[in-house]
Amino acid sequence: MLNYKHLHYFWLVAREGSIAKASDRVHITPQTISAQISLLEDHLGKALFEKVGRNLVLTSVGKQVLKYADDIFSLGNELEQRVRAASGEPSNILQLGIANVVPKTIAYRLISPALKSNAATRVVCRENDLKELLAELALHRLDIVIADGPIPAGVSVKGFSHPLGDSGLSFLAREDLANTLKGDFPRSLNGAPMLIPGGNNRIRARLLDWLTEQQVFPNLVGEFDDSALMKVFGQDGVGVFPVPSAIAQEVAEHYGVQIIGATEQVQEQFYAITVERKLKHPAVLAITNSARSWLNT
Repeated sequence: MLNYKHLHYFWLVAREGSIAKASDRVHITPQTISAQISLLEDHLGKALFEKVGRNLVLTSVGKQVLKYADDIFSLGNELEQRVRAASGEPSNILQLGIANVVPKTIAYRLISPALKSNAATRVVCRENDLKELLAELALHRLDIVIADGPIPAGVSVKGFSHPLGDSGLSFLAREDLANTLKGDFPRSLNGAPMLIPGGNNRIRARLLDWLTEQQVFPNLVGEFDDSALMKVFGQDGVGVFPVPSAIAQEVAEHYGVQIIGATEQVQEQFYAITVERKLKHPAVLAITNSARSWLNT
């Protein structure tokens, strides 16, 4: 029979990236952890790691075992939380998914009230494609998913989309570029180099439609799924880039760029998606209440 203690040590090393880091995390000697993994390999009859230089790399079998271990320990954590909830014990762990198209600054502003609401709360954040996160939500491995829209049509997940609010768009650029574009906004954007969100982001189509309606045709020099990377390119002067107006001033100060103009005709939306119609988790309530106080609702 599989020894789950051995499996847990393997899982820790795979997740931490080295025996030394796993040792520091659980306060057990590296020699003990190494011995436990060797016992697991002996039981399975296959090597789970191989040495590449000074690093440990998962073998093909190790990668398969890691997938099962992820599921096993995720379900174990879920079991523990459900039992505590059923017995009336407080559960202070919030399993939270963030769609990878949600700007990191927005995500931070949305999540931080959960930590401030209760000093004992621990937030476990997972970032992924929305469909993957909704699958995790359906399996009760997540308590809430933060997204840029409601549950998409055609996704067979039983859940409820709770609007958090929305925000207009602001356009920012490095000072030298911004100085050439200020004044006749948005016409000044005509022909200007512009960075836009990638195709997975819902705001992209709204932005392009609005530009067309305004008879403004910028030079699209880059598309980015990662909004943080788009901001870095904007900081370097590659082009104008849009951000939700709710965080425009904060982004301008952080990246040393200037706001050229803004529009309320393009709205970026944010939602909390849960399996419950009525929100009950204290940390989730802290997130939704705070969001509705600083986003347009």
